Amino acid sequence: MIASGVANPHVKRWVGECIDLCKPARVHWCDGSEAERAALYERGVEEGVFIRLNAAKLPGCYLHRSNPNDVARSEQATFICAPSREFAGPTNNWMESRAAYALLRGLFEGAMRGRTLYVVPFVMGPPGSPLAKVGVELTDSLYVAASMGIMTRMGRIAWEQLGDS
Repeated sequence: MIASGVANPHVKRWVGECIDLCKPARVHWCDGSEAERAALYERGVEEGVFIRLNAAKLPGCYLHRSNPNDVARSEQATFICAPSREFAGPTNNWMESRAAYALLRGLFEGAMRGRTLYVVPFVMGPPGSPLAKVGVELTDSLYVAASMGIMTRMGRIAWEQLGDS
């Protein structure tokens, strides 16, 4: 389930571990292409995630309604996970890193059964810039995968900038 165009061994290993842990039914490696964007939105319309708006008035526009239970950060359940409490600062919740990993492994075990895992490589900022941030996001949200294509530079350009580091 690892994409053939991904050269970075650290990403391959990490994504493989997440696949083994979360057990998704499908894995989609986002490439950031226009064809992929169209396919994600079409799948979203079919699944009711997106509503296509009037093409004559708003071509290429879709409506997505957020679940009100899934949009706000819960401060009491947000933790800074680090080796010691000093890293968290005085106003944040802290949890020791190993304890957090143990807790999360239990929560994520099989969490994506029946779902699609989207692997989203992205660059925030101008590619090649020392200020650019490169990352790989894993999500089971078609909306998040499609939105990352709007907010970032997604796909091959991210793999190229990430390299083997």
